[in-house]
Amino acid sequence: MAQKDEPKLKIGVVGCGNISLAYMRNAPLFRGVEITACADLDTEAAGRRAEAFGLRATDVDSLIDDEDIDLVLNLTIPAAHFDVSMRALSAGKHVFTEKPLGVTADEGRKLVNAAASRGLAIGSAPDTFLGAAGRHARRLMEAGAIGKPVTGTAFMMGRGMEHWHPDPSFYYQPGAGPVMDMGPYYLTMMVNLMGPVRRVQAVATSGQEERLITADGPKKGTSFKVGTPTSLLSLLEFECGATVTFGASWDVFRHSNHPIELHGTEGSLRLPDPDNFGGVVALSRHGAPWEETDTADALFGAVNWPVALPDRANYRMLGLADLARSIVEGRAPRASGTLALHVLEVMEAILRAGETGVGQTIAGKTEQPRELREDEARSLLA
Repeated sequence: MAQKDEPKLKIGVVGCGNISLAYMRNAPLFRGVEITACADLDTEAAGRRAEAFGLRATDVDSLIDDEDIDLVLNLTIPAAHFDVSMRALSAGKHVFTEKPLGVTADEGRKLVNAAASRGLAIGSAPDTFLGAAGRHARRLMEAGAIGKPVTGTAFMMGRGMEHWHPDPSFYYQPGAGPVMDMGPYYLTMMVNLMGPVRRVQAVATSGQEERLITADGPKKGTSFKVGTPTSLLSLLEFECGATVTFGASWDVFRHSNHPIELHGTEGSLRLPDPDNFGGVVALSRHGAPWEETDTADALFGAVNWPVALPDRANYRMLGLADLARSIVEGRAPRASGTLALHVLEVMEAILRAGETGVGQTIAGKTEQPRELREDEARSLLA
């Protein structure tokens, strides 16, 4: 366990869009990290964040080259993730990036290898699996509450973005789609609970060739062409032997599927939306009625977001705080680049299997993240 006088990792944020608000608001909660500077191609956006949070606004190149910055927090758009992260690693900086690690597994592999060759740490969102619900589910799994995992289901289903996003077409092009956009939350949670995936099969389709934008804005009433499948059903085979059906779709008006259910030789486990840090976890022992545990009273499970009218738990920065601690302790971070790369390889394999109809073996390997025990989680607090 790290001591109270552990050094603070000085963090520079590249990318000052909406997601940066959560990181900047949450940073003071955690020990061992301090956001000191921010940059964005939109200098006005960087200036606004700097003024609101008492940071130093600068340009991207200057931030990456700044000797007082230990880690670059990469919150740019996915297409820029690889370039910004590689530039930061080349400048001798640790990196934590929003998901995905890169837009392709090849990009992710280059980043992980570059960090390793330089002796630097690289981590990636999502870190939601370290929240209260994920930790509670992991404790149950470690205690053998459902026995040996056998099978399960995971569903991310909705109607897409065109009804609320003023310019949503990029969500429906190669490199995006429901698997690449939301898959990291579901797949990372399942790898946290059961270990890595070794093989996938999938079928893919799209409900519509074109989508109509109904959200308010200059493009309301216009249509755009869909360039990537919007409904995928995949079968994931885990190294532990369990098989899970994972469905991801933006062609669904309404459904009754739970986000994740896992079934084993001793019972069943039901998880809340893995995009959040909290929620209700339910356990059925040998088919008995569900025992529900609301994690809202647990650490990193309390409802806190959106700030004005909170309805969910959002503790982004938790994975970065663990990465800072991992540097002190000389171990791998839990929300590691290696984990994010594995998830990226699985997502690519799902899309490839859906396109070709041929099952895909996952070539890369990763370790199941170390369980974040409650005393360790509490020690990350400032």
